[in-house]
Amino acid sequence: MQSKLNMIAKSNMLFEPRVKTFPSVTVAIPTYNEVNFIENLVLGFLRTNYPNLIEIFVADGGSNDGTQEIVKKLSDKDARVKLIHNPEKIQSAGLNLVLSECIGDVFIRIDAHSDYAPDYIERCVEALLESKANNVGGAQRFVAQTSFQAGVSLASKSFLGNGGAKYRNPNYTGYADTVYLGCFWKKSLLEIQGYNIEASSNEDAELNLRLKKVFDTTQITNQDAELNQRLISHNKQAIYIDSKIRAWYYPRKNWKSLFIQYFKYGRGRYLTSTKHKLKSQLRGLLPFVFISTIILLLIVDLLFPNLGLPIEILVIIGLFLPFLESLRVNLVYLKSFSAEIWRGNEDKIPSFFSRWLFCGVTLLSMPIAHFSGYTYQLFRQKIMGVKTW
Repeated sequence: MQSKLNMIAKSNMLFEPRVKTFPSVTVAIPTYNEVNFIENLVLGFLRTNYPNLIEIFVADGGSNDGTQEIVKKLSDKDARVKLIHNPEKIQSAGLNLVLSECIGDVFIRIDAHSDYAPDYIERCVEALLESKANNVGGAQRFVAQTSFQAGVSLASKSFLGNGGAKYRNPNYTGYADTVYLGCFWKKSLLEIQGYNIEASSNEDAELNLRLKKVFDTTQITNQDAELNQRLISHNKQAIYIDSKIRAWYYPRKNWKSLFIQYFKYGRGRYLTSTKHKLKSQLRGLLPFVFISTIILLLIVDLLFPNLGLPIEILVIIGLFLPFLESLRVNLVYLKSFSAEIWRGNEDKIPSFFSRWLFCGVTLLSMPIAHFSGYTYQLFRQKIMGVKTW
């Protein structure tokens, strides 16, 4: 893995910034028990060639594995490294704490479970200045160090795993609905009051929805709510993806944590769509619609068996399609897997069978987990009457 990172570093030695303005930058890293990652992560950013990185905040949610001690030692060596305590533990709360204390003009959110190109900061600032967007970032490139992560990473290459999201396409450059992580003007985040801590499982998408709302503040009045609503439009150029901004994400290491992750995504999708009274995107609704349709047809078939509905065929398709798609994806990436996805020991590359199996399991599990979370939250709000944010 280190050799691959060295190759990436060498490829950036000739980097020449296209802009000559270097606004001050704050890097924000929410953490919890990241002892295996935090030191290399922080040191990597401290080595940046960007001339105006003024601070790296680590918002720790109460780590007990030595993460805080490592950050304190790094802070003793470089005053730009700052540790703050996040009693709420969730990432959105930690990011808001950083936002309230930082002094950089640009706010860059970092995930501790990712690798970043040496020119990550330069490229982010460059894109922010040139695109005139409120938030810029790159694609979420999946990589792996275990067999299960390899399956998840391969699943992200399929439409069944990514839903056609632009931020999952490493070659896409242009405006979009969201990006992986994000680089913002601090003033833009302050104007929308930062992250919504109630949207802890969907905070990025919810934040980007608010960033895309443009208010004509010269006309808005508190007295005319209907007029205010009509004055709100959606800025299609608020969120920008640049393929030159490169980060590599390590997915969950086992099936249980992956299922919980996508269950939370499903809950967050429902909450965000109801909060902002927006029509959900197809990729957000597709798992719910497809699985709900199968369940509805099963119920109808039980009640009216004489209708002869092709339920068995639908179930077979639903169960086997993910594994057929897994076979296709694995064949496509058969030759490039070790170079493009694998970041573990070169002598422990998982077998083709294990990659196929875990990719298929992932493609089957993600929509079921997403559907379960979406349905759970819908039931709580519509049936149980539980109030949400």
